[in-house]
Amino acid sequence: MGNVAFVTGASRGIGRAIVLKLAREGYDVVVAAKSVRDKPNLPGTIHSVAEEAAQYGTRVLPLQCDVSKQESIDEAVERTLGELGRIDVVVNNAGALWWRNMDETPMRRFDLVMDVNVRGAFAVTAGFLPAMKAQNSGHVIVMAPPLNLEYLPGHIAYMISKFGMTMLALGLAEEMKGSGLYATALWPKTIIESYATINFNLGDPSVWRKADIMADAVFEIVRHPEHSNGKAVLDEDLLRAVGYTDFGVYNCLPDSRPQDLDEAMRSVRV
Repeated sequence: MGNVAFVTGASRGIGRAIVLKLAREGYDVVVAAKSVRDKPNLPGTIHSVAEEAAQYGTRVLPLQCDVSKQESIDEAVERTLGELGRIDVVVNNAGALWWRNMDETPMRRFDLVMDVNVRGAFAVTAGFLPAMKAQNSGHVIVMAPPLNLEYLPGHIAYMISKFGMTMLALGLAEEMKGSGLYATALWPKTIIESYATINFNLGDPSVWRKADIMADAVFEIVRHPEHSNGKAVLDEDLLRAVGYTDFGVYNCLPDSRPQDLDEAMRSVRV
């Protein structure tokens, strides 16, 4: 029985790249996301990604999962363990974006980022935690930044939710110390090409990196927990720590200069 990875937000973008990377590396993968039908501005579904991943010969399970709904998470956890038999990597990639000042943030937007980001990550992780504890192994990864308070102005609601995810990883790693379970927060150093960056007009391909850099970082986090457990790491920094040197391969355009995400967050409102 192979190692099993559960990836949320996996129907496109970073989630899709992570699924394909892990399947290529021999993982059985769960493609978990809400999307079961293409939309004009959001192409890609759990089924299209599952078809891509299946070419690598591992078991692939597409599951419709809305991380803002507890019953949907419970069903996804039950089916994953029932059909694939174990869980080794949980990647909390599903996310909701809102970069606006507090006085421009309706409560429905606050509730959305909280439900999808921090509550979703907490609930998915909690659902798989008993199985990982029983195995004495597993790695939880959340897509969340270092605890840098400079991110707060202009993004209060969003950063409350994202810092909550970071604290989940840092706290869980400490709680599970010595158990064989690990937890890491991962964040991109630059803007990553995705339908979020496209639909929210976060630059253009000349300032983006491919989602492959995040997928490679997830794989290396799992391979090298000594570099990542209990930490909030940036994709490029983690990859450099384990020996990567050529980051031009991740540029969306040859010889382009990817924009630091910090800089984009200071200058862009979505």
